[in-house]
Amino acid sequence: MSPKTSNALLIVGHGSTVNPDSSAPTVAHAAEIRRREIFSKVGYAFWKEEPSLRDAVFLFDPGTIREIYVVPNFISEGYFTQTVVPRELKLNGRTTKRGDGQLWKYCEPVGNHPLMTELLVQRAHEIAPSVSEAETTLLIVAHGTDLNENSAVAAKREAEKIRALGRYADVFNVYMEEAPRVADWKKLTRTPNVVVVPFFISDGLHSYEDIPVLLGIADTRSTSTAATRRGEIFRHNPYKIDNRTLFYASSIGTDARVADIILEQAAAFDREKLHASVLS
Repeated sequence: MSPKTSNALLIVGHGSTVNPDSSAPTVAHAAEIRRREIFSKVGYAFWKEEPSLRDAVFLFDPGTIREIYVVPNFISEGYFTQTVVPRELKLNGRTTKRGDGQLWKYCEPVGNHPLMTELLVQRAHEIAPSVSEAETTLLIVAHGTDLNENSAVAAKREAEKIRALGRYADVFNVYMEEAPRVADWKKLTRTPNVVVVPFFISDGLHSYEDIPVLLGIADTRSTSTAATRRGEIFRHNPYKIDNRTLFYASSIGTDARVADIILEQAAAFDREKLHASVLS
């Protein structure tokens, strides 16, 4: 996007009251985009942390900021992007005009962007650069369960898109709490190499504790601190299990290139509106 002195960007995320790592990627992406000086102001807000979504409506001075692009840093459409964020930010659609004339543009979540497929493939290659992809199975891990149906759909979509590239011996979408389960990876895969990429926005208990236990690369009885467990689980790659070599990556949302996707989602909003106006 070209520099726009009267425009701002707001990145919204879930956040967590118990996991400080939950908001870290959003804060980092905001800092990178701010460094590029594309927007007059770049802010972030969270559902479960400060600054809160409800207070975000006061972040931008209507006297100097006329348009705000809101990009959800979420993997998929769902309850938070369709209900919580619009409610808390007082949005009444894709475009909301405030009483002061300020225009708020609600963009698609980062996980919906086509570049996410490329990032997943690149992350898999980066964690296991020397293995033959023809002898490797890629697992895209999401949470699963009825409470997170859209996340499961997103993981399936990405697995299908990567499978169509024909780069890996096989690609599976697997879940923590529904079939196909990540805990069954030994039965699902037949290749000597397995690469696992969590399809989550941030690293937290799921990525550095729950999933590693399900994979069999961590001990549930660990008494180390969360920070130590996080460092250890990614530093010990690769893992040797039953004559297999398993590579475990950090969550895809921690990739610095997600900042590019956030910018792409903001740019896509204007392209879509322009296309719609041409057709009307």
